[in-house]
Amino acid sequence: MTTVRAGRPDEAEALSALILRSKAHWGYDRAHLDACREVLRLRADEVTARRTLVAERGGTVVGVATVDGEPPHGTIGLLFVEPDAIGSGVGRLLYRHVLDEAARVGFDEVTIESDPHAVGFYAAMGAWQDGRRLVAYPEPAWSTAWNAGAPMVRVGNVAEFNGQFGARSRGPDHYSCLVAFCGRRPAAIVLPQPVDEWWVRHVETVLGWENLRVSTALSEAPAGRPVPWGLTAAFASTQVLATVRRYESKRNAHELFRALARPGIVVPAQRPMGSRRALARELAAGGRVVLKREYGVGGSGTLVVSAGTGGLRRWAGSLVEEYVDAVDNPTFDAVVDADGRVHPVGVGVMEVVGTGYRGVTVGPGLLPDHLVAAATAFGLDVGRVLAAEGYRGWYDVDFVTARDGRLAPVEINIRLTGPAAAFNLRDVLDRRPLVRTVDWMPLGARLPPAALRDHVARFPGNVVVTIPTAAFDPAPYLGVAISGRTRRELDDTEAAVRAANADLGAMFADLTPASRRGPRWRRRSSGTR
Repeated sequence: MTTVRAGRPDEAEALSALILRSKAHWGYDRAHLDACREVLRLRADEVTARRTLVAERGGTVVGVATVDGEPPHGTIGLLFVEPDAIGSGVGRLLYRHVLDEAARVGFDEVTIESDPHAVGFYAAMGAWQDGRRLVAYPEPAWSTAWNAGAPMVRVGNVAEFNGQFGARSRGPDHYSCLVAFCGRRPAAIVLPQPVDEWWVRHVETVLGWENLRVSTALSEAPAGRPVPWGLTAAFASTQVLATVRRYESKRNAHELFRALARPGIVVPAQRPMGSRRALARELAAGGRVVLKREYGVGGSGTLVVSAGTGGLRRWAGSLVEEYVDAVDNPTFDAVVDADGRVHPVGVGVMEVVGTGYRGVTVGPGLLPDHLVAAATAFGLDVGRVLAAEGYRGWYDVDFVTARDGRLAPVEINIRLTGPAAAFNLRDVLDRRPLVRTVDWMPLGARLPPAALRDHVARFPGNVVVTIPTAAFDPAPYLGVAISGRTRRELDDTEAAVRAANADLGAMFADLTPASRRGPRWRRRSSGTR
């Protein structure tokens, strides 16, 4: 049996000798080995600092590796196996332990300084070729916590969760399809309406899953760990539901934001609406404010108003919040594990149209480091409050970035979210640098299942359909997720999919009734109600 442990300083010379023997195994001559001897040497005072790991078999050292650098980016500086143990699984075991250690320390990305002869090994282990670099993405602690235990049976109870707060479903619950992507391969997915078999096969193909099961009732799903989109009486105690209700409230969330405010965070002023006349006088002076109902998701229940905005009667009893001229819309996601520990997932940039959420991009380099740090620190403070009050599961905190560079928190979502699907897809896709979800991408025509399958088959290979069930709606659309290495790649792919969708409408642009006695066709509105 082979085990892995931390290296000791007194082993430095023996480990250095093993490294040179392993290097020589690939046929390098003495001159080459002498030239790289000092580079490969592991000194006693470096063993701990470089997080040295040692593989032992039967009490004999058979491999060594180091995890160098400081978060968020590290390096596998050394990974060498005793020549007579090469091919016996020692390298694979060391590599897995290296990535575990990198995740524990907090590395988002690990560069591999590979011997040319070992490139194939690292590629087989899942490393990415990034130009002339090899890059690996450690499994983050949040993923381990979120996916721990029995395989999930993920339940798309979006309408039921929202219904607890007075929201009424106005049609099919298409958004529930996103629950499929909120974790690794599930034991099953439970959705409120049937999905076509082509979509199940499509998801399996893109994500590398097998035997994905989808049902419309939890009682029909195989055994597993039920994980709903949001907690309801069917899944949580009265005490936990009270915590969810407390902080889903825009009023209570604002009070918490004020209590937790720190440098880099600005909390917009908030007050009850009062009289419409007083509000009208305030707006007549040239200002703008945000009206918020106490509960609402995805931008519903939120309205930016200024002088001349009509329909304020419908907003009686709402909250009035100071308007922040936003540069962008960050979101911080995290997981509270079974023991109450809070694990940061990441910070993404949401696409918001008006006040409506339309999607998100997640991955490194999207925002300046100081904004990521501020959102993370504040979001973790929120999570600790939720954990102390009994909540366990996924949550996020949404912000807007003010023009002075500070973050203004606007709401807490104590449930799975659109960004949760994006972050989990990035994890499932081996932490590919960037993932973008677009939850409402119009189709140029209503498509039955077979036609939709053929249309999607022409999409680029880095696209997975996340919401397939709205393709035959009066105003048809798809949800998609796109993975890529750069924002330009995401933009180009999104543009290509949008163009392909729009081209569907061109096929019907010239259709006219066959005769004057035929039926008259009315153009349907492309807007949703």
